[in-house]
Amino acid sequence: MIEDLTEKLCSSLAALGEDERIDALNRVRSALHSVSTLRHHPVDCVLWVPCEEVSGNDYNPNQVAPPEMRLLEHSVRKNGYTMPVVTHELPGGREVVDGFHRKRVGAEVPEVRDSTRGRLPVTKIRAERADKSARIAATIEHNRARGQHRIGDMSEIVRMLYAAGWRDEKIREELGMDEDEVRRLKQMTGLASLFAEREFSKAWEPT
Repeated sequence: MIEDLTEKLCSSLAALGEDERIDALNRVRSALHSVSTLRHHPVDCVLWVPCEEVSGNDYNPNQVAPPEMRLLEHSVRKNGYTMPVVTHELPGGREVVDGFHRKRVGAEVPEVRDSTRGRLPVTKIRAERADKSARIAATIEHNRARGQHRIGDMSEIVRMLYAAGWRDEKIREELGMDEDEVRRLKQMTGLASLFAEREFSKAWEPT
């Protein structure tokens, strides 16, 4: 039964033009994802979306030096995309949570863009991690897991999370920091002295 349906579906998909087929496969993957027992993992559903629909965020402290960027370009050209871009859906598009440089390669390197028909492989971050504070934390977690983050910009991230109402314990847990590291970053922003003796009011609303 399932095999017969699969054969008919593949036959119907093969008859479509390239772009129409990609869009149809996205719909099929989304439908299968909705009934998957592993749908709680974002990688269970990878879609191919137009590069123009994916934009960077304004808080990622990760930068890649030119040699590493060239290596990434080489890797995607030779190996293809082996990791999707993690995104958050916005009205009219998607914002990168992790994979900004993979996004750049797909959008800016002609050979790669041609090979993907101008599309990027994307996943969607879990719904419970979709508010801005959690997305910031997810971006930092991905960067730190790869050993890539800039200390100067990390202090600004800590300041933003404090403004969102996060405290030391949550920042340490979410960003994988120890107590001394959080303290140093607070000192860089002036938070340690400014808020040492009073409660922090939630002045910034995450979106």
